[in-house]
Amino acid sequence: MKSGFISIVGRPNVGKSTLLNAILGEKIAITTNKPQTTRNTIRGIYTRYGQEDADDLQMIFIDTPGIHKPKNKLGDFMTESAIGTFKEVDAVILIVDDKLSAGPGDKYILDLLREIETPKILVINKIDQLGPEDFRQIYEEYEQTGVFAEIIGTSATEGKNVGNVIEAAAKFMEDGPMYFPEDMVTDHPERFIVSEIIREKLLLYLQDEVPHGVAVEIESYKETPKITKIGAVIYCEKKSHKGIIIGKEGRKLKGVGKSAREEIEALLGTKVFLELWVKVKENWRDSDFALSNFGYKE
Repeated sequence: MKSGFISIVGRPNVGKSTLLNAILGEKIAITTNKPQTTRNTIRGIYTRYGQEDADDLQMIFIDTPGIHKPKNKLGDFMTESAIGTFKEVDAVILIVDDKLSAGPGDKYILDLLREIETPKILVINKIDQLGPEDFRQIYEEYEQTGVFAEIIGTSATEGKNVGNVIEAAAKFMEDGPMYFPEDMVTDHPERFIVSEIIREKLLLYLQDEVPHGVAVEIESYKETPKITKIGAVIYCEKKSHKGIIIGKEGRKLKGVGKSAREEIEALLGTKVFLELWVKVKENWRDSDFALSNFGYKE
């Protein structure tokens, strides 16, 4: 079969995780409208096997944190983990949603991509929000760089042209093994995905700076035939943030818990008892020890 690895990179909030979920037809990466939602590299496995009219294929897509100017050690880790995938993969997909001339973020990523020989595909996302003239300008600016083997317009949220992205990436796959079983869509353990679902609900329920200072740690995870019991600790950076997360009479935390539990039950296919606690760990985003504990450092 043909197989290989593809890195999905771009600025924060351009739709990397949404595209990955659309490719897989299943949600494995959390998505919100807040930048820097993705903190770790998330691996999604796309397998096409045993179809009469298509070659057998397995592609491992690596969804990376948005590349941005870091403000703390967590930001350093996120940007380094994204850039670190460039030379380890068979192809790189850069996702953009604006003109190259719109700001320094995409120029910085483009300069990094110029330095590597890995084949590169450009995906112009959110075409449902772009007029024809805007799309043409973005397309032409990037085409003139001569960096990309292919340029594709998509709307990841609507699933438009996602198949074209799959076929473009497939061109750079070579004869190789099936790295993962054909029914596997991610190599991340369920505990990791559960912690990410809880963090996603916090991002959706909370405003302003608080969500970016939140980490989730699964303290207990017990499976029985009838129910899975999960205990998770939500860490925040300030005492004032703890009160905001819990909310008046605990309503906000209950809302986060209910929303997360429903999605976790759908993921696991079983009833779930979810218990959440909130603790303060001041300035953990600049603590090597805390970052390591939360899985944000090697």
